[in-house]
Amino acid sequence: MNYKVIENPDLLRAFIDWLPELEPDETFYVSLLARKKYAPEGVIMSDKAQLKRFTSTKEFLYNKIEQLECKIAAYTSKGQPIPQEALALYITPNPRSMKLATKRALIRFAELITKDYNGYNPHQEVLSELQKACARKVYFDLDFDKVELKKTLLEVYQHINKDAVQIVKTRGGFHLLVELAKIDKQFVKTWHPRLSSIEGCDVRGDNLLPVPGCLQGDFVPHFFYGESLFEKKY
Repeated sequence: MNYKVIENPDLLRAFIDWLPELEPDETFYVSLLARKKYAPEGVIMSDKAQLKRFTSTKEFLYNKIEQLECKIAAYTSKGQPIPQEALALYITPNPRSMKLATKRALIRFAELITKDYNGYNPHQEVLSELQKACARKVYFDLDFDKVELKKTLLEVYQHINKDAVQIVKTRGGFHLLVELAKIDKQFVKTWHPRLSSIEGCDVRGDNLLPVPGCLQGDFVPHFFYGESLFEKKY
């Protein structure tokens, strides 16, 4: 028996199609975590235990995610198997810059090489720089937790045009992704402070996003569509 990461293949493929097209020096950063809050009785010590992380273009993203579905007990914490219900997959919807990450990694390596070896892993250091190296902000991500979706969206749409917004429902609430290039002129100077001040807005900016179509604990993140607040079915 294998771990399951992809729950809805059609939704995952639709999400990959939705992601921005990459420039030659860009990539996406993906992270498979084990979340203690999703399996509180398990063996996980921290809330965000990193199991696997990698980069990918849109072309290979589905296959790389599929490769995460290894045999049960292959992911461990202190020698004990990570339970299925703890898994959650995340991605940076804003592309990462290979060029910027390389420059920052060179600086980081220069710092490390002047000191005694303390257990660092060059491969992991580069991945950490890639995670931070945002190439361009296509989306501004606002993470809302423990709020009533319809009520919150009615407030959101008072402060920004609807066609500039994409909603991804998550286990604890939803992510509001603002496509910066689509913001109407009347909202350009006001959307950020007003949306950020809405009750329940937790994290703001260039966030990791739970991947639609893949498992987030026992929940499947998915797009949320339309003025009527009905969900699109796949």
